[in-house]
Amino acid sequence: MASSTRPVDFMNYFSAYPEQIKAQVEALISSGKLARYFEKKYPIAHQFKSEKALYDFAISMKQQFLKNAPILNSVKYEKQKDLVLNALGTHTFKRHAHGKKLKAQHHIAIANQLKYAPEEILKTLVVHELAHFKEKDHNKSFYNLCCHMQPDYFQGELDLRLFMVLCDKGENFYESL
Repeated sequence: MASSTRPVDFMNYFSAYPEQIKAQVEALISSGKLARYFEKKYPIAHQFKSEKALYDFAISMKQQFLKNAPILNSVKYEKQKDLVLNALGTHTFKRHAHGKKLKAQHHIAIANQLKYAPEEILKTLVVHELAHFKEKDHNKSFYNLCCHMQPDYFQGELDLRLFMVLCDKGENFYESL
């Protein structure tokens, strides 16, 4: 929820977007129609409330698109303050010695706010974090992989940012569904 002591600049979420998109986003936010946009486009929240269900959802996507990628050790919801600054999700990769063998582990953490989100919004973030299995940087190959896993990835990413505005404004009606 947004702090009442200082105004939140919601447009920070959209700083990399073209001016035309920024203008449309600003109009949607300032008109007070953001919640209505989500109610109409995504009428129900996803059903992956437990960490086991979230893990199963991520594994099914990994199996469908990244069969040869390394094992995904965990997927869980975390408080946003536990994540990297301004990140809604993180993919961590750890290597550690186990005797003479080097073992690798992959973990995905998803911001708690996404526990109460439409499935397409959650899917966008899971796709983003899974793409880091193959591409560590946000480059053309990374985004091509995201679009392979979710053809409307860029719309999902925009809606994810709009969803965070909805949460920051304290208007996330999905929590009550």
